[in-house]
Amino acid sequence: MRLAVAVAVVMVLLFPVYWLVVSSLESALEIFHSPPSLFPVNPSLSYLGDVLGAQAPHLLTSLIVSVGTVALSLVIAVPAAYALSQLAVRWTGIVVLALLVVQMIPQVVLGIPYYLVFEKLRLLNSYEGLILADSSYAVPFIVIVLRAYLLNIPKELREASLVDGAGELRTLLRVIVPVGAPGIVAGALFAFLFAWNDFFFALTLTNTPNIEPMTLSLYLYVGTELQEWNLAMAAAAFAAIPSVLLVIGAQRYIRGGLTAGSVRG
Repeated sequence: MRLAVAVAVVMVLLFPVYWLVVSSLESALEIFHSPPSLFPVNPSLSYLGDVLGAQAPHLLTSLIVSVGTVALSLVIAVPAAYALSQLAVRWTGIVVLALLVVQMIPQVVLGIPYYLVFEKLRLLNSYEGLILADSSYAVPFIVIVLRAYLLNIPKELREASLVDGAGELRTLLRVIVPVGAPGIVAGALFAFLFAWNDFFFALTLTNTPNIEPMTLSLYLYVGTELQEWNLAMAAAAFAAIPSVLLVIGAQRYIRGGLTAGSVRG
């Protein structure tokens, strides 16, 4: 009985994804056929090919920004989480609380300040600007998650490394990072998803098609090409593929990174 209920719930949750894929294989007229068909009558991959050709530059932009956000976020967040979890840092509780408060600030509140600052720094319409903006949201989250994971690592490992003559940086790279790899991978995954799914910063900090993430290019299908629902569905399918594959491939790291620290604070 429980298995049947679980299967039913999964089917309901995945049906929109299935319908998205089916619609991307149909023509614009077939989508609105009444009654609708659960399977494409005349499936065609040409729509997917057309969308891939049009969205390839935007897909590349999203990939560059997402990978850059992961790299910058980890460079900042890993040492910060190490210090807050393994070192006797004063005001640790206040710092963690501040990071939590930062997570509660809506992006829309930061839109105008970010635009003014990035304009002064000449970072508008640039990969660097989008990476910095996305990292500013990803870093606090990664620090909180990774700190909770690193708290479960015995401090004796760090102390033994220091006794053997290793400094803090070498201890971090040679001892803490390998042991804390699941938490780091989970944090990297969330940083990637933050950047990949970002719409607000892309809309606020760019106004040129030369640097336009896929989330922003998908928005163009609404209004100007509203009648081409099959193309919109195909573009959405392409946009979802990287995040779905990453989540499936790293789900064990996600479980380990998020459940660590559930007992210890």
